[in-house]
Parts: sequence; C-alpha cells; structure tokens
Amino acid sequence: MKQSLLKSIADLRFAIIILLIIASCSIIGTIVEQDQSIEIYKLNYPLDKPVFGFLSWNLILKFGFDHVYKTWWFITFIIIFGISLLSCTILQQIPSLKIARRCQFFRTPQSFSRLKIGKKILNLNLSQLVFTIKQNQYSIFQQKNIIYCYKGLIGRIAPLIVHFSMILILLGSLLGSVTGFKAQEIIPKTEIFHIQNIVTNGQLTLVPRICTRVNDFWMTYYSKKTINQFYSNISMLDNTGNEIWQETIFVNSPARYNNITYYQTDWSLISLRIKDDSSLIKQYPLVSVFTDRDKIWLSWVPIGSDLKDGFTLLVNNLQGYCSVYNKFGIFIGNLELNETLQSNTFITLLDLISSTGLQIKSDPGIPIIYSGFAFLMISTLISYLTYSQVWLLKENNVIYMGGNTTRAVFEFELEFFSFNK
Repeated sequence: MKQSLLKSIADLRFAIIILLIIASCSIIGTIVEQDQSIEIYKLNYPLDKPVFGFLSWNLILKFGFDHVYKTWWFITFIIIFGISLLSCTILQQIPSLKIARRCQFFRTPQSFSRLKIGKKILNLNLSQLVFTIKQNQYSIFQQKNIIYCYKGLIGRIAPLIVHFSMILILLGSLLGSVTGFKAQEIIPKTEIFHIQNIVTNGQLTLVPRICTRVNDFWMTYYSKKTINQFYSNISMLDNTGNEIWQETIFVNSPARYNNITYYQTDWSLISLRIKDDSSLIKQYPLVSVFTDRDKIWLSWVPIGSDLKDGFTLLVNNLQGYCSVYNKFGIFIGNLELNETLQSNTFITLLDLISSTGLQIKSDPGIPIIYSGFAFLMISTLISYLTYSQVWLLKENNVIYMGGNTTRAVFEFELEFFSFNK
C-alpha cells in the first residue's frame, strides 16, 4: 500500500498537476498586491465593485491572498511537490542509474534488431575492433565472444542533480517563507534603534534583539544639483554599547551582518536647529510636502510670543541651505548653515537634521536557494555529455555490432561506422 502510494506520488502526471497548482497560486500572488494594509485592499477591491466580478477585499483576507506565499495551503503544495521529486528520485532515477552501470550483454543476434543503429561485419578480427573502440574512451566488458561498451555515464546523473537542485530551491524558499522577516525603519542621524517596524514575517520568525546605530547620513549631488547617491554609515553595538561592526551602505550596495541585510532605501529631513537673536537654540520640526518631482519640507519659525509673525523655511536638499519666506509668502533669500538672516530679527541656521530609511531583511533560505541554482547549472552542463552504448557479438566469422546514444545521434553514427575502418 505504501509503495503504491509512493509510486503514485512519484508519477510525472501527478507532479505536473501539483506544479500547475503552484503556478496558479503564484499568479494570484502576482495579481494581488502582497503584504499591504487592509485599507489598501478595501480601496482597490471594494465590495460593491469586485475585480473580475468576484475578487473583493473580504475574499482576499479570508483566503490569505494578501500573503499567498506564506499561507498553509501554498506551503502544503510546495511540500507535496518536494515529496514527489524525492519519491521520483528514489524510485526511478537511482534505479535507472544502477541499471546503466550494469553490464547489459546481448547474447543472440535477434537482440540487435531492437537497436536503431547496427551492422554486420564479416572477416574482421574482434580484438582489433575492441582496441579501436577502446581508443574512443569506451569502458569495455567482455565474456568470451560477447562484449558490452559504454562511455559518458556521468551524463546519466544529470536528472538526479536536477531533482536535487529543485529540492534545495524548494527547501530554501520554504525556510525563508516561515523564518524570514522584512522591516522598514526611519532613523534620525546619530540615533540608536532596535528592529521594531516589521513589514512581513513568517510563522516561525524570531526577530533578533540587536542594537544598531546610525553614525552618519549624507548625500552626493550631480553638477545640476540633482541627487547622485545617498549613504548611511551604521554600526552594530553589543550589550555594553561597544561597537562590534561598522559599514557604509548606499543604494544597490547593502551590508550584511549575521545573516541580516541592511538596505539603503529612503531618506528624509525631520527638523532644523535655529539660533535666535537672544542666542537661544531651538529645534523646529519639518513637515514633508511631496510633489511629482521633488521632496520639499516646510517649517514655521515664529517671531514673538503670539506666533503670528515669523518666517517660512523651505528645504529640498541636504546641501546645507534653505529658502526663507516672510509671513506673506514673499521670498527673502537663501540661508546657509551658520549664516545669519538679518531682517526684523536675527536667526542663524545651525543644522539640518536628517533621517535615513533602512530596509532590514533576513532570509535564511537564500544560501540554500543559491546552492540549488548552482547545482542546476552544473546539471545543465552535465546533460550535454552523451551517454553512448555499443554491443558486440561474434558468431563464426560474423560480428554483430549495434549502438545506442542519448543525444548527438549524428555524431554517434559517424563514430560508430568508423570503428571498423
């Protein structure tokens, strides 16, 4: 009973059905935005106007279409497909490899009729023919007048490596799905933070309790004042606050520490420091105003206790200056760092306080997935190696010779018919 069940699972048709189901589920995960807030699903998939006539937000949340790749049913199909591959490897591929290693002698001339390539040779020395075949890198096995030859056996292990690599890829994907996490943090420069803002995580995820400090954040610009790149210098701290690791990251150049990857994803301005005419240093928050092209931050710096008179400061970069407007919106001028604006009152711009956007990601399955793809590429190369077989049978003065190959039939035919020249 168990063996028949394993044979059913190892059947190619069963594997194709499971693979089609996985592909269909992946299509759902591609169409429906993953790991978004409920409000976004309510906005894009309303109850009164369902997408495709049936897909509404309550259906998405009920069946887990908002996180397809972490649902129990998707993981179940992945496990079933992995079991199917493993069963096929044990029940079919390994026995097939063992059979290929055996000596398969043809003892009667009738056996050669099953081969597509064959011929009869009259009045030729068998030892001379065997020597010619040996020179073509064949392994030869002989029982008196019966001979079996083969070469390229390593090409027969390519299907085994393919199955092994696919199992590794599935295992890595499954491990990353249930134990990985992704977080997004906006951290002011010089601040220390812990991983808290988790965006996605698996069922078995354990978020590490690590302490990270943003040492510095800066940006570089092109000559036309457009942003070239932005950088963050971050450090890992131990329980006593001592630095144990430091790295500078920028866009498309993440840093890794203990299987945790830090990506530079965003930046922002949060406040500015101003010194007034009484030499008091005050910090004013910046409010973000997004446009189609640029990021702009505004702040109101009041003059006097009634807060009705003052300046509007506009910042759109980290180059160390801001634009100043009076309460009527009239442009007064640009104020650079450590520069004093002389108007009804004196204000000095001391600092622009920035924050960096970091994406923190952990996926323990990535090394396993990469290993799986490496084995898959190796199997592709090995599959190009031809597995060829040659049989010989001598009866009286007649030598029956036949051959078979897995690929490159034309090249094999040229080699085959050159043996007795």
